[in-house]
Amino acid sequence: MQPDRQDALLTDLYELTMMQACFRSGMDGTAAFEFFVRKLPPKRNFLVAAGLEPVLDYLRDLHFSETDLEWLSSTGLFSREFIASLRELRFTGEVWAVPEGTLIFPDQPLLRIVAPLRQAQLVESRVINLLHYSTLCASKAARCVLAAGCKHLVDFGLRRAHGAEAGMLSARASYLAGFAATATTLAGRRYGIPVSGTMAHSFVQAHEHEAEAFLSMVESSPAGTTLLIDTYDTANGARQVVELARWLQRSGRGGINAVRIDSGDLAAQARMVRELLDSGGCSNVKIVVSGNLDEYQLQNLVESGAPIDSFGVGTRMNTSADAPYLDCAYKLVEYAGQARRKTSAGKALLPGRKQVWRQFDQHHAMREDILALHDEPGVGTPLLEMVMHDGAALLPNPPLTQIQAYVRGQLQSLPAALRSLAPSAPYPVSVSAKLDALTAEVDRRLQARAQEDQARWSQPEPFGPVRAPGE
Repeated sequence: MQPDRQDALLTDLYELTMMQACFRSGMDGTAAFEFFVRKLPPKRNFLVAAGLEPVLDYLRDLHFSETDLEWLSSTGLFSREFIASLRELRFTGEVWAVPEGTLIFPDQPLLRIVAPLRQAQLVESRVINLLHYSTLCASKAARCVLAAGCKHLVDFGLRRAHGAEAGMLSARASYLAGFAATATTLAGRRYGIPVSGTMAHSFVQAHEHEAEAFLSMVESSPAGTTLLIDTYDTANGARQVVELARWLQRSGRGGINAVRIDSGDLAAQARMVRELLDSGGCSNVKIVVSGNLDEYQLQNLVESGAPIDSFGVGTRMNTSADAPYLDCAYKLVEYAGQARRKTSAGKALLPGRKQVWRQFDQHHAMREDILALHDEPGVGTPLLEMVMHDGAALLPNPPLTQIQAYVRGQLQSLPAALRSLAPSAPYPVSVSAKLDALTAEVDRRLQARAQEDQARWSQPEPFGPVRAPGE
């Protein structure tokens, strides 16, 4: 049985064992956690924040069912009192986030959750899961959009996605990043994304004659169709399309919108097919190509001048094949009113709730970001905004078309070097003096606590009188 995407048990076990320890000690003060990416993957100059809407849906519906509680009880890992406390658990905190589609860079919080510690800890795994994958796919898709220029891109990724949810989320992420449509039908219904599809080689193979397969598809598609012409011989397939188009015209019918090529040297094949179509009076028939495309192949095809109108992009986009994960984290930055900081080697983080101030030049191009404390005044545009309060969303989710337009503007404001597929000098991000000062203050406090801990072990009872279990 597939887990429901809002299931409270869709989390790591340690979230629950930590919650139980906090419950036992009465520890549930207000905590602030921030999600951020530590560093960009190789050859990436930016990331596109995505996944906020699924996160808000998850938080809004978070609860443990009676079946969940019965199973937790059966594990023998949790006390009866702790399990009873989960029965009424709901997310009651607030969420601050950058709008979906915002371009982001290392160490910048995409999202901050402020809630009682147990709630904020429980949701860690699912929040990372949703934001990580959506941001990964949206960022890869945005690079494809930049490489393709004005050409249409269609998401073809469902069949090789890493599961059904991945197929749905990548369809959503690629559309908000600038794709024109998806072949995933459910994504069309759920998210309002235009759907687009063609036909499979098996459909041609199942017919005795290629021409009969083409005619069957045209006659069953009154709004027009795209014919796959490379099942056997691409040139012959194109000639069959020309003859069919002539026959349809003589009988007063149309219906062939485009042809698709899925194999071989796509640039050479497209040129050959374009010539055959044009010479046969089918200049209105467009050419779609597919076949394990990514941004690099798209760039090469566009720069070659190949007469291609649209691209189907799937596997390499929704698996982000060249960079299949982000070094991201969801970390505690404040608890009980006090800034907190992790100082692990290679994984140190900046303390306190933060805001990102983005500055632009006179041409409206992004110039620099300042990472500051959340409540200090800044210059420019603040990126994080409150989107949920007391567990309720403050505004309706924006339509994906609105986010898509926002991403388009974001990419246009990106300095030209950063829009390139080639690695560029990093976008400038600096840290405010107040955030630097807070970091130094927290480090001094941590050092003092370490000395206190060292001294503790010289005491006969380092934690006070030992209590029996249950006392």
